[in-house]
Amino acid sequence: MRISFLGLGHMGLPMALNLVRAGHDVVGFDVVPAAIDAARAAGIPVADSGQDAAASAEVVITMLPSGRHVIDAYRGSVETPGLLAVAASGTLFIDSSTIAVDEAREAHALAEAAGHRSVDAPVSGGVVGAENATLAFMVGGTDEDFEAARPLLEVMGRRVVHCGGAGLGQAAKVCNNMILGISQIAVAEAFVLGERLGLSHQALFDVASNASGQCWALTTNCPVPGPVPTSPANRDFQPGFAGALMNKDLGLAEQAIELTGVDARMGRLAREIYEEFANGAGAGQDFSGIINTIRAESRA
Repeated sequence: MRISFLGLGHMGLPMALNLVRAGHDVVGFDVVPAAIDAARAAGIPVADSGQDAAASAEVVITMLPSGRHVIDAYRGSVETPGLLAVAASGTLFIDSSTIAVDEAREAHALAEAAGHRSVDAPVSGGVVGAENATLAFMVGGTDEDFEAARPLLEVMGRRVVHCGGAGLGQAAKVCNNMILGISQIAVAEAFVLGERLGLSHQALFDVASNASGQCWALTTNCPVPGPVPTSPANRDFQPGFAGALMNKDLGLAEQAIELTGVDARMGRLAREIYEEFANGAGAGQDFSGIINTIRAESRA
């Protein structure tokens, strides 16, 4: 298929490369010159603008920093037409950015009004998942549009789940990452408590990973070096999934909490903790580096 891929950063570039390797005709674009250079070096043709990339595509995939970027790209401005205006009628728009549920629904409505098809398809799995085509996609949209998008998503990911109608892919992402943020803090607190009690990291891991404390934040993203050799703790907390991104996702969860009136005290507290982390040294560290904050703030 002829695919326009807009947003060729740490996630977007390997995702686009997997589509190329599967035989698709991909043209990319990014507003960051370094991303354009990296795409060209990887062998992906790059258009002069997002509009040029989208004009001849059957599918437009976006992987952008925020909901505002997605809406602005779809809608355009007085001086510059949006992607929806230049795309051929019936183009399939797949947005894999992580954005607010209401923004995803606005993007769906704009695409539908312009005569296009649309799904929201945020991802989980980080850069490693993007590189290895093992991402999980959470998809919102009609049954028909989901089926149209699924073959492409299966090229880039290992698991593709249709979560329901417009915006519900983003809803699933928000809920999943709220669980992740809370559980990563809990795991970090438990390891610091274990340290203070004289428990070795390996002993705690061996117990919790085979008992009711078992979770992804422990068995894959273990916040201490040793028990899980591939976790970011073994490489000085290089991300991975950066603290700044966790803070962003928990901010989206907080917006959803406000909108729905849910009594989600742990979600709000996790947001508060990661906001402080991301405003300091944690912005560019893996989010499991929160363990160092817990150590530093624990009473001597």
